[in-house]
Amino acid sequence: MTTATTPTTLSRLLDPVRDCLTVEAARRIAALRADDVTQARIDELAEKNSEGAITPDERSEYEALVSAGNLIAVLQAKARAVIAGSSTR
Repeated sequence: MTTATTPTTLSRLLDPVRDCLTVEAARRIAALRADDVTQARIDELAEKNSEGAITPDERSEYEALVSAGNLIAVLQAKARAVIAGSSTR
């Protein structure tokens, strides 16, 4: 069972990325957001998925976007740790 304090495999895999981030790069990653067009597509696919009206191709696209979002979220957490660590030095 994974808990909030147990690093996931993805998190451990991305530790070397965290280790080479500058504070400026970390700030840019932490601020990363989907553009309006991309966010609208994610929202559209999420709604279709919830309604059970998603096609197999759309499901594949949606799953890829969700996976990308998870990867970005882990990178952002690591970026915030770099930023926080820079203020304690």
